[in-house]
Amino acid sequence: MTSLSGNSLVIIPLTLILLILHFHRSSAVRTLHRGAILEFHPSLHFSEAPEYRNGDHCPSTSSLPSTCHPLLIHVAMTLDYEYLRGSIAAVHSVLKHAVCPENVFFHFIAAEFDSLSPRVLSQLVRSTFPSLNFNVHIFREDAVINLISSSVRHALENPLNYARNYLGDILDTCVHRVIYLDSDVILVDDIEKLWSMTLTKSTLIGAPEYCHANFTSYFTHAFWADPELRSIFSTRTKRPCYFNTGVMLIDLKQWREGNYRRKIEKWMEIQKKKRIYELGSLPPFLLEFAGKVEGINHRWNQHGLGGDNVRGSCRALHPGPVSLLHWSGKGKPWVRIRKGKPCPLDYIWLPYDLFKGHRGFGF
Repeated sequence: MTSLSGNSLVIIPLTLILLILHFHRSSAVRTLHRGAILEFHPSLHFSEAPEYRNGDHCPSTSSLPSTCHPLLIHVAMTLDYEYLRGSIAAVHSVLKHAVCPENVFFHFIAAEFDSLSPRVLSQLVRSTFPSLNFNVHIFREDAVINLISSSVRHALENPLNYARNYLGDILDTCVHRVIYLDSDVILVDDIEKLWSMTLTKSTLIGAPEYCHANFTSYFTHAFWADPELRSIFSTRTKRPCYFNTGVMLIDLKQWREGNYRRKIEKWMEIQKKKRIYELGSLPPFLLEFAGKVEGINHRWNQHGLGGDNVRGSCRALHPGPVSLLHWSGKGKPWVRIRKGKPCPLDYIWLPYDLFKGHRGFGF
C-alpha cells in the first residue's frame, strides 16, 4: 500500500470506490483503504501534524509496504465523530514519542452509520497525517447490536465499544499481534516498548492489573449467587483482578484459534437473559480473562483521569512513572476544555490536540 502525498489531489471514479469497499471474511467488517479518499469535509478543521520520520537506526519497512510486514507495530483504535478529536490527539502522541514512527500501522474501526461517514473520517485522518500508514475498517453494528445490554452510562452502549471483540475478524490474518487503544489516551513514551513486551505461551492479553480494586463490584448479586457462574474464577491459575480494556496487547493468533470472539458473545448472551453486570463491554473480558492476563507495568495505563461514570470529576495521577495517560470515565479533556472547565491534567493532553475549529458541530 503506497502513501498519498499531502499535496496531491486524487480523483477516483465511483466504480473504483465500490471495488475498494469490499467485505472481509467476517460479514461484520469492510475495509476502506486510504486510496478511497475524495474531498475534504467542509466543517471540521485539524492542523496538519508535523512529519515524524524514522531515525537512521530504525529497521526499514519500505521494501514491503503492506500490513503483513513483520516489522510493523500494529495499533487498533475506533474512530467516530464523538471521539474524533481525542483519536487524532492519541495518534499524534503515538507518532511524536515513537522512535520509529513510520513503522507504526494504525487500524481504525469506524461504524457504518456514524454521523461522519467512514470515508470522511478516512479523509480527515489523511489530511491531518499525510504519510500515516493506516486502514479504516467499516464495522457493521448489526453484528453486535442485539447482544448489547443497558449500562450505567449511555455512552457505554455504543456498538463501536464492542468492536474490540471482533479484532480477530477485522484485521488481516497475517496480523498476529495488536495493541488496542481507547481514543481517550495520550502516550508520552515510545510505543515500541509496549509492543515488545513478552506474552507467555498461553497468555492472550497483556495489560496492567489492579488487584487492589474491589473485583466483586464488577458483577451483580445475581452473578455471585449463582454457583455455576461464580465457579469460573476458581479454576484460574492466578487471582482474578480488574484490568482496563482501553489498553491491551493482544495475541490475535491465539485469539482466533480459541474463537474468543464467540466466548465473549456467549457472556453477552447470558447477560441478556440474567443481568450479571452493570458496565458495558468490560465485564465480558473480565469474565473470560481475569486471572489469565500478563501483568504489564501500571505506567502503561494511568487510567481513571476522566473521573467516575456519573460526575466525571477531576482526578490526580496514580503514584509512579507514567507512559500512558487514560481519561477513562465520563470526563473527556476535549469536552472540559471546550466548556472552559478543564481539570489540571487536561493541560497535559492539550499540546497533542490538533483541532482548529468547526462550523455547525458541537466539538
